[in-house]
Amino acid sequence: MVVNKQGSVKSIKRKARKSRKVVSGRAKEFTYKGYSLEDLQKMSLEDLIKILPARARRTLTREPNYEQKKLMEKLEGDEEDVKTHVRDVIILPNYVGKIVEVYNGNSYFKFEIKPEMIGHYLGEFVMTRKEVKHSGPGVGATRSSKFMPLK
Repeated sequence: MVVNKQGSVKSIKRKARKSRKVVSGRAKEFTYKGYSLEDLQKMSLEDLIKILPARARRTLTREPNYEQKKLMEKLEGDEEDVKTHVRDVIILPNYVGKIVEVYNGNSYFKFEIKPEMIGHYLGEFVMTRKEVKHSGPGVGATRSSKFMPLK
């Protein structure tokens, strides 16, 4: 193995690889299946449906029910904050940047719609169940719990 002032050949190659991986200062532009956000917003609904996944395509080709229509109108309008119980609406490019409060069964969860959410349902971003956090066993739970150390 050749060693010089900078280190071994292997370490020099490793440093060169790492320096190539350094990302430039600008952020990566969002694309969805090759289309930029501006292109997606200019598209008609029929053209957009063609590039969405199968479940979203099926949902959008059917006629939305009354609640979904009402919510879609609010999201396409000028309203900034929208509060809703409807969780089964597909996120479209026109909704990006809007702040939505979706009901999770207990309270409203507030979030901003980002470009990465396009094609997903609103309900996917609001969890309906809490994370389970167990504590120690209760008094008289089992015979073996008698010997649990107290903290």
